[in-house]
Amino acid sequence: MSFYSDIIFPRLCDLAMRNKQLRGMRERVIGAAEGRVLEIGVGSGMNLPFYRPPVREILALEPAPRLMTMARDKSPATSISISFLEASAEAIPLDQHSVDTVITTWTLCSIPQAAVALSEMRRVLRPGGKLLFAEHGLAPDESVRRRHGAT
Repeated sequence: MSFYSDIIFPRLCDLAMRNKQLRGMRERVIGAAEGRVLEIGVGSGMNLPFYRPPVREILALEPAPRLMTMARDKSPATSISISFLEASAEAIPLDQHSVDTVITTWTLCSIPQAAVALSEMRRVLRPGGKLLFAEHGLAPDESVRRRHGAT
């Protein structure tokens, strides 16, 4: 691991996701979850305080060890079981049709092979299950899109 990915990136990610304007969206998305939930890219655990029954189990997937440690440290005292999975969304270490809800909030842009990750999410989601997400789209400003290679 590099200094950036081990120290700088986790702190920047945590800081960026603390945006208070995102709270309402988090509450709505997480509030619709139920059953056995897989959260893709749990990051530093910003969504964890919003889980409530009918969620009975949270599988918190995160490939960055430092972010996972931060999420564990923020885990709320709750009766909902939380298991942390250090893994990539492109290779989810769960059985087919084994979760009721998949959640991803502002993470797809950070996944190198997003299409593969979406296929994996579909694989682990039970028939009739829910994919809940909050993501951002293409910037309206062309100069921003060019800077980020999204033209």
